[in-house]
Amino acid sequence: MTISRNLTSLLFSFFILLFSTQSFAYSYAAAGKEPLIEGREALLKALSASDYSAVQTAYDSMQKEFVYFNEHHGLAVDKQMQTAITNKDQQGVATALITTIKAEVMRRLEGAEQNINEYQVAKVLVVKSKLFIDLLAADLTADNRQKADKAIRGALASIGNPGVFGVGQKPADLTRYIEYRTNLQAALQFTLPDAPTK
Repeated sequence: MTISRNLTSLLFSFFILLFSTQSFAYSYAAAGKEPLIEGREALLKALSASDYSAVQTAYDSMQKEFVYFNEHHGLAVDKQMQTAITNKDQQGVATALITTIKAEVMRRLEGAEQNINEYQVAKVLVVKSKLFIDLLAADLTADNRQKADKAIRGALASIGNPGVFGVGQKPADLTRYIEYRTNLQAALQFTLPDAPTK
């Protein structure tokens, strides 16, 4: 009877741990605001109405994201965006936005590579990058959308899985991860300046 109780208690604890681990993973992946995602909607709405005052306001809410790529990668998307807004250049605004979203994808994937042995961190970064890839769907050819989807799924699989109590454990595969990241660069037709090319 005692063994049965202990076994029931152990199984109950196992399922509680499994559920809480999964909940943590998904909530952590979704945690935190994404100014680029939130600002994009407002910017595109203002752009379609040719309301450049509102375009500027939307850009101001996410300007730090653009400035980051200038300061850390020499990608002058902040200057490109501001010039396009000042000149009321609709295509210029759209191009600067798309370039920044592509850069954000590659930045997250570069971060996942650097943290590939920290499963939870790497997973969050890859999952977040998928959110940005989804924003680019309309700007990619059908072939490149398919290639991008395959690459991001492969990247997620290649970071491995810690399993539960070692069960289902799968080690990270850095070589495959880099291969998928490179394939994604090709699908997006974009390489983040000074991103690893190994």
